[in-house]
Amino acid sequence: MPDPHDQPENLREILREVRKIEVTTRGLVQESFGGEYHSSFKGQGMDFDDLRPYQPGDEVRTIDWNTTARFGEPFIKKFVEEREMTVLLVVDVSASEGFGSIRSSKRTLATKAGAVFAFSALQNQDKVGLVMFSDEVESYVPARKGAGHVLRIIRDMLGAPTKGGGTNLTQALEFVMKAVKKKSLVILLSDFLAADDFEKELRLAAMKHDVVAVQITDPAEEELPLAGRLTLHDAETHEQIAVDTSKPSVREAYARNRRRWREKLEVDFRRAGIDRIELTTDPRTSILPALHTFFRRRGAHSHA
Repeated sequence: MPDPHDQPENLREILREVRKIEVTTRGLVQESFGGEYHSSFKGQGMDFDDLRPYQPGDEVRTIDWNTTARFGEPFIKKFVEEREMTVLLVVDVSASEGFGSIRSSKRTLATKAGAVFAFSALQNQDKVGLVMFSDEVESYVPARKGAGHVLRIIRDMLGAPTKGGGTNLTQALEFVMKAVKKKSLVILLSDFLAADDFEKELRLAAMKHDVVAVQITDPAEEELPLAGRLTLHDAETHEQIAVDTSKPSVREAYARNRRRWREKLEVDFRRAGIDRIELTTDPRTSILPALHTFFRRRGAHSHA
């Protein structure tokens, strides 16, 4: 058995961070989110249970015509709510996810948010799987139960090496639709800074699965600082551009483009019927309020 002290320093750091995330998010789930998750996602379908003779007032659509023909009298199918659910974390690990202007990177924040859903699923006896993508599907971990499985998923989300640098949401969503046949809760964690137009695939995925978008942002992306001449570097395309941030027109153009991009994203989510949670790497902002608001809103809808 290898000596843990022989591990590369970055691996030991990843394992320490995994442990920290486990302790924090497990505690949050037990104290706050476990019950909210349970009431928000009560199973994704109905399972066949039994047959019984038709009674006046029963739904005609539930009649089992084969059994009815065999016995000469109408029988209906009884269904029970399917309790076990599959949660699939679909995580953007492109180069832009490594960005963090203050303390935490977007990938670390996505891991913490994903861990809340994973430990909530664990507590609810649901299965959890993982898809990681950049400009290609980097890895797929089929859904399973168990604490060890959840920890493996958290470790991969946080520190698994990746090959691609760009972001291809279209390919990731197409993979999910092919790989996961049963209706699942799909948690899509990304900054959504993608070159492709993924609106169509988003709508198709939402027709098959319950899709929740978790948008990860960083304060430095919202506006250009007043800092004179800067060279901006695109982590995904490696393109560099020189800008003079002392010019109000430059800062205003950036803010306008950012606003248009946000507005289109919100329209795409709304048209697809997808809930969105926005989280920021700003250390002054906790992820708790946004997650609480989401769970409570979903819980209210499920009881409506």
